[in-house]
Amino acid sequence: MEETRTVQKIAFVGDHIPRKCGIATFTSDLLGAIASTHPSSECRAVSVTDLQGEYKYPEVVRFEIDEQDEHSYVKAAQFLNDSEVEVVCVQHEFGIYGGPAGAYLLSLLARLEAPAVTTLHTVLRQPNTDQRRVMQEIVDRSARLVVMTERGQSILQETYQAPRAKIDLIPHGIPDVPFVEPEFYKGQFGLSGRRVLLTFGLLSPNKGIETVIKALPEITAEFPDVVYIVLGATHPNELRTRGDAYRQQLEALVKQSGVENNVLFANRFVPLKELTEFIGAADLYITPYLDEAQITSGTLAYAFGAGKAVISTPYWHAAELLKDQRGVLVPFGNPMAIAGAAKELLRDGARWNAMRRRAYGLGRDMIWSSTARRYMQSFLLARRPAMKALHAVAQGAVRDHREHGMPQFNLEPPWQETDSTGAGRW
Repeated sequence: MEETRTVQKIAFVGDHIPRKCGIATFTSDLLGAIASTHPSSECRAVSVTDLQGEYKYPEVVRFEIDEQDEHSYVKAAQFLNDSEVEVVCVQHEFGIYGGPAGAYLLSLLARLEAPAVTTLHTVLRQPNTDQRRVMQEIVDRSARLVVMTERGQSILQETYQAPRAKIDLIPHGIPDVPFVEPEFYKGQFGLSGRRVLLTFGLLSPNKGIETVIKALPEITAEFPDVVYIVLGATHPNELRTRGDAYRQQLEALVKQSGVENNVLFANRFVPLKELTEFIGAADLYITPYLDEAQITSGTLAYAFGAGKAVISTPYWHAAELLKDQRGVLVPFGNPMAIAGAAKELLRDGARWNAMRRRAYGLGRDMIWSSTARRYMQSFLLARRPAMKALHAVAQGAVRDHREHGMPQFNLEPPWQETDSTGAGRW
């Protein structure tokens, strides 16, 4: 589409791989998807860094923000302005930016000359004072707001009075993987012939893994070949504050429950290819999260879109995605409900397979290429008012030059690379 090619320079602000967090993975995947789907666009990243010198960023990252240095956000805005980007795509999560409730991000947004399209990974219905102030300013300073669920859209309107016209509902992107039987992948993990339950993601106490472990004795009494894989390294923030205490508690619970032969901890951050293979090997995917107010779950989106039968607690994203028999919702913190749901699906192959096929079919609308096209439309909408204003100013200048017999000038932007900030280069 011709109009799509008019967005020449797009900057992505957020965490970026190799930092180990969900936002870093999302930012990296979104940038890559848009660059691949729209090859005429130049896509670069400005990465928020929590540990200076810790990460060896890829070439696409052209500027690093020191998370706890407010002036670093000011310099990042200057870099983006000097680079003459057309749209800045911001990933927002309260915990990845410095200041009260991540308020340092506002120092960047306030100085941007390009319109900001902000993806909201958390939308709180009952924010505290700092969170409300920050979110309200993000709403006001963003040209477009992206949410991944209908619930997020309604909360934005009701709690923060965000205009419906500036909100774009775009599902979480997912890899495009084939629909195959789990047995196809099990052999490489030494699990051929076993029934596999899976939970993946960075480990922290709010994930509710203990609920599934407590359900396992009931499940294995009927299905002794079941193995529950807990895939993912402990969250870096959790490691820094409390060490690996949560994982140790889970390991102790496994022994106490007598299911040592039915639980596999894979304590590492796996690359995408291996992750899709783990997901492929799962008969059931379980998200036992404890917090209802989780508006987005990338792990849920990945598993659902890969055609997995999902059992989940009814946090906001799951309640929306798994409704209408697209998955099974169970109460928070209820091991017996998880056990009952798992046994029913493992018994009923027809229901299990129908649920998988339904999820996979709906997931085709969530693959990264589709998500990238939706984001490009959001970028174009964000850019339109700014271009109208620029056009009006430029036309006024042209008239002024003509009236005074002065030479006309070129209105096209130069798109030159620059490192005038001394801290980065487009």
